[in-house]
Amino acid sequence: MDEPLKVEAGVKVRDHIDLIEEPETFSYHQFFHQYMIGNSPCLFSSKFTESWGSRRSWVSADNEPNWNHLLRNFGDAAVPVANCDVKEYNANPKEQVPLREYIEYWRECRENASPSPRGCLYMKDWHMQREYPDHDVYETPEYFSSDWLNEYWDAVAVDDYRFVYMGPAGSWTPFHADVFRSYSWSANICGRKKWLLFPPGQEEHLRDCHGNLPYDVTSAALQDPDLYPDCQKCCPPIEVTQEAGEIIFVPSGWHHQVYNVIDTISINHNWVNGCNVAVMWQFLQRELTAVQQEIAEWKDTMDGWDLHCQVIMKSCTGINYREFYAFLKMIAQRRFEALETTAVDVPAEERMAPGPRHAVFDLQKIADVLSALIDNGDFQKLDVETLDPPPKQLLRQLKTAIAQKSPA
Repeated sequence: MDEPLKVEAGVKVRDHIDLIEEPETFSYHQFFHQYMIGNSPCLFSSKFTESWGSRRSWVSADNEPNWNHLLRNFGDAAVPVANCDVKEYNANPKEQVPLREYIEYWRECRENASPSPRGCLYMKDWHMQREYPDHDVYETPEYFSSDWLNEYWDAVAVDDYRFVYMGPAGSWTPFHADVFRSYSWSANICGRKKWLLFPPGQEEHLRDCHGNLPYDVTSAALQDPDLYPDCQKCCPPIEVTQEAGEIIFVPSGWHHQVYNVIDTISINHNWVNGCNVAVMWQFLQRELTAVQQEIAEWKDTMDGWDLHCQVIMKSCTGINYREFYAFLKMIAQRRFEALETTAVDVPAEERMAPGPRHAVFDLQKIADVLSALIDNGDFQKLDVETLDPPPKQLLRQLKTAIAQKSPA
């Protein structure tokens, strides 16, 4: 029996999540309210990526990776390669190799039709866009364009959260939730992936008797009630098959495990905006608490213990409380600038696309999180009045701008 169609035009259910079929009939307003605010996953059909340069040049006539094009344009790039056969904590160890060496390995696997003595290698987290900004590879869809993470890290020229993944059939990513509990989107340039998705909170049932999350949620060990006492309480995962050209949206805090069913290339972004910045703030508080518990025995004997906790937190997560403030401040300042040159008296029925109404929404969400940050005891220990501007001053500026610019 066919799965039931959704009421909305151009949206149907596939693999128990919504499939968005037509770019012409699906608005940013719909995505904003139903999926970002609703924190609900969905798939976008291949029609949303058919204009991308990579869908033409990175794929051969038989829908396989175009090795020659990749070698010609990126062969000397140093790329991170993970060994899927080796567990290192709850991830895989990585090494940097030239892309041409990785493609040589991949081709040998295909030709020999047997496992390589080097293991199952998966090229992941390659910052291709940062290294090759002038190549016509893809365009970020409008639905994902309110992207504070990459807006901030582009401005400070330190990092970005835009990645290319390439892997043979059988390569996979262990069970995890995304950095900062951000949103992510992942587009298959070619190939097919299988996703196992768990709604937020379900992962707590999958902790072992020591409190650790599993490395592989398909492992038979999870059926051992002595080792995983609450596993039977967990709902079954949502299993999604993602085909070539399709984009999957993974919301905040959804743990997942992902397999390349056949040879696959994908483009992935992690991003945060006003819809989930509060989730990022909650995640950072949990991470700091974990660090504090880990080195609690030195609290009374270590000078600057609170600062040491922030240093360790940054090394583990990539950000600490002072940088989180800098992140909020920069996004706020950019929204101030946008509102100075743009009117906000737009019709109420206009879609919530990135623009003046979105800027006001962003400022309100920044103000909400900044207010909580200012009241946080650990933040107050960091000599915050030396920040420029002081956090309370920035909060006053936010409230003033919101009051002046909010549409009637």
